Amino acid sequence: MKRSGFWAIGLLLVLAACANAPSSGALRQPANVGDAKIAALNYKTSGQYDRDLAAVASDAQGWLAKRAPAVARPALVFDIDETVLSNWPVILRDDFGRPIAGPCDLAADAPCGWAAWDQLGMDEAIAPTLALYRSAVAAKVTVFFITGRPENQRTATERNLAGVGFTSYSRLYMVPNGAHFPSAADFKAPIRAQIEQQGYTIVANVGDQPSDLAGGHAEKTFQLPNPFYRVP
Repeated sequence: MKRSGFWAIGLLLVLAACANAPSSGALRQPANVGDAKIAALNYKTSGQYDRDLAAVASDAQGWLAKRAPAVARPALVFDIDETVLSNWPVILRDDFGRPIAGPCDLAADAPCGWAAWDQLGMDEAIAPTLALYRSAVAAKVTVFFITGRPENQRTATERNLAGVGFTSYSRLYMVPNGAHFPSAADFKAPIRAQIEQQGYTIVANVGDQPSDLAGGHAEKTFQLPNPFYRVP
């Protein structure tokens, strides 16, 4: 066979392989995790995160001012983490991971376990939601906290809340030790129903996760930004 024949056969084989290869449009690759971490860091450090927090809290404050006076027993429900307390130092230390177990030695250049971090009670207040909380208290709106933190963190959590200004609320609901729920909504929605059964109207429910807000039992929901982690 002439050399031109070999070239022709080779070209046909290459074209066939290309025809059978998946095109870029057929790929189903999710967003790159490294790129997502860089974007989340830039979002926080640029100040846009704080501006977005303030925008959502301002909307909630406007709704509260309008709706609370029209209700006999108005109530406001808050989540805790990334809603009223910021875990940014441990998020940064853990490089956007979320290990629950393990120690948290702040003197060491090492990741922290979130359970141990929570026991330190060092979270700072998220300023816009602290302002919303203060407006609610001034307007005689009853405040409740519903958190996915376990009951064994109650002392540290109450101390942390009080230390940054959340000093007046009706009740802090926490997950019973050892209990597990498929979704945070499976724990939080029934508790909001219990609050309603006590005669309150939950005029607003504020959280940073969709699962904080799912399941009803609130007139209006307000979701704060949180690109740092997801709670089912």
